[in-house]
Amino acid sequence: MPTPTTIQLIGAVLFAVALVHTFSTKFFEHLAHTRPRHAGLWHLLGEVEVVFGFWAMVLMLFMFAIAGKEDATTYLDSRNFTEPMFVFAIMVIAGTRPVLQMAGGAVRLIASFLPFGKGMSMYFVVLSVVPMLGSFITEPAAMTLAALMLRDTLLSRPVSTRLKYSTLGVLFVNISIGGTLTPFAAPPVLMVAGVWNWDIWFMIANFGWKAAVAVTVNAAIATFIFRNQLGHMGQRAGNAASQVPVAVMVVQLLFLAGVVVFAHHPAVFLGLLLFFLGFATAYERYQDRLILREALLVAFFLGGLVVLGGQQQWWLQPVLLGMDANAVFFGAAALTAITDNAALTYLGSLVPGLSEEFKIALVAGAVTGGGLTVIANAPNPAGASILKEKFEHGAIHPLGLLVAALPPTLVAVLAFRLL
Repeated sequence: MPTPTTIQLIGAVLFAVALVHTFSTKFFEHLAHTRPRHAGLWHLLGEVEVVFGFWAMVLMLFMFAIAGKEDATTYLDSRNFTEPMFVFAIMVIAGTRPVLQMAGGAVRLIASFLPFGKGMSMYFVVLSVVPMLGSFITEPAAMTLAALMLRDTLLSRPVSTRLKYSTLGVLFVNISIGGTLTPFAAPPVLMVAGVWNWDIWFMIANFGWKAAVAVTVNAAIATFIFRNQLGHMGQRAGNAASQVPVAVMVVQLLFLAGVVVFAHHPAVFLGLLLFFLGFATAYERYQDRLILREALLVAFFLGGLVVLGGQQQWWLQPVLLGMDANAVFFGAAALTAITDNAALTYLGSLVPGLSEEFKIALVAGAVTGGGLTVIANAPNPAGASILKEKFEHGAIHPLGLLVAALPPTLVAVLAFRLL
């Protein structure tokens, strides 16, 4: 392992502090209630989405003080913030009433062909078909759609805490593995597909069909276990007056498709977002409140992860490369829980001469562990931001998520290792 610089050591320490902070958000919420004088600050630090952005700011202050303005700004300029900007744009457009009504109609249509009650069928489709749809509309868009549909149907009425966390665990795991049918939708796959020349047929043969099996099994098990609590999910929300004209739906679908197609070109997709905001204002009667705040918080979270994560290569890469192809699967799955899975695969893409077996194991492990924590996969903060209001005290407990995500993660392990 190479000798780290002072900045790298500080970055590693702050990264560890940020991880502890993510597990301590309830403590800050408690301070907000017991020490009202600074309640605003404690509420801010109690937001999971703020954690990595806050500690990234601390890192940059150290960097400015130790390395100077030029080195600090050069480091920031070297970071790629395309993913945070893309997630922001896709969340805002995907979370609108026209897109949700279109997606909801498609989900209800598919659910109508299943031999279960409406509630069970809807629950199963949202946790299985929507995550696999992420292979085509990207994982952040699929996460946004699934989370909003669950919020407005399943969680529109009081349900057990066990159902909430189990649903969240299955959703996060299924989104992480469900985007592997194509080489452009899952962030950890996107990082390596071009470098390693993985096309859609390679993805389907080595990842996609196995992921589809795991996604289906996870959704089916959850549906069976909670079948007695899902009846209300089949009821339609809203009324006929709130229905959106087909033309408006089509235009917004085109905006969504444009953002997906130009996902690697911020100047294009941010321009499309601005045009979309103008369109949404012009037809405001067909829109609900845009989720700008939630999307900005998620983008801030991911931006902080990009800044802090850039200082972890000195220890992460040697750890990964010290494993064989079999061990790297489980190593990547475990490391994903404490760092973004795209960061792991990106580090692997920098190393020449890796065997095909090692590459496949690295990516499979990275997507398998993508549901264990909020930071494990880029779309997770989006889902957490949308759904957290339905959890006790408006916060998702990290340990509760970890425990709930372990069973579907085990199913994913068995699918990728045994099939």
